[in-house]
Amino acid sequence: MELRQLRHFLALVEERSITRAAKRELIVQSGLSNSLQALERELGTPVYVRGTRPVRLTAAGEALVGPARRTLASAAQAEQAVHHTRDVLIGTLRLGVSLSAQHLVPFASYLGEFARDHPGVDLRLRYAPALTMISMVETGELDCVIGPAVSQVPGVRLTRLAGELLHLVCRADHHLAGQAVVSVRQLAGERFVEVPPGWTARLLSDAAFAGEGIPRRVVCEVGDWELFLELVSAGVGIGFAPVGLRYPVLIAPDSVLRLVAVKGARLERHLYLMLPAAGETSPAAQRFADQLLRTHPAGS
Repeated sequence: MELRQLRHFLALVEERSITRAAKRELIVQSGLSNSLQALERELGTPVYVRGTRPVRLTAAGEALVGPARRTLASAAQAEQAVHHTRDVLIGTLRLGVSLSAQHLVPFASYLGEFARDHPGVDLRLRYAPALTMISMVETGELDCVIGPAVSQVPGVRLTRLAGELLHLVCRADHHLAGQAVVSVRQLAGERFVEVPPGWTARLLSDAAFAGEGIPRRVVCEVGDWELFLELVSAGVGIGFAPVGLRYPVLIAPDSVLRLVAVKGARLERHLYLMLPAAGETSPAAQRFADQLLRTHPAGS
């Protein structure tokens, strides 16, 4: 089978449409169909079910997704390695980032330096929940991630970059706003605004309540920290937020929000540089990691 066929197959997997996949690969639909048919002849089995919308993979097609991604990633790494010997780095760096961590790890400035030093590398940034981005490193969809994690992940190398506490955030007129510190047990029966499941802050807060055996009511879920704070400010509920967030709704002189420390719970998120196993790390990702760690030493 050819790399081109695998690329066409993955375009179909991700677009779930022959039309969109062909458009993405800049070929006519018949050309994409012929390429997929040739792949199926090589494999001796269909890889997708004809006539379904969106396109549905067969069991063989599902099994092919991971190896196809790894094969294309290895081919790209091989090409980059050859150029690397000439000290010319080319290709694409696919980086997952936690946008709310910019105040802890200023990756925009790090990427600016990297882009100036390596103009032959294109950058593709992806923002997603922590667990999703970690999974994308495992499957080869991302080259590296700067983001939070709560535990070691098999097949992913973690280098700690920074950490910060989560505090209770509530309105100034809330009955707990005047306290210097609260316990999880004092929060029983409260209404909570939360980030979605899969976000590190949600994993930590869920674990804190589970550890105390206390149920809680989450009245609103939102996947954006600024809107999260706006909702708490509006009185929808209380919540847990990283103390370093720099949104105006929180830090403005006339803000109605208050941060209160929480005792007896492990409410601290850690930011890591995440890379695949050494033998699977692309030259661009390794060069970026080396450059970042020279500027931002591990654990600083």
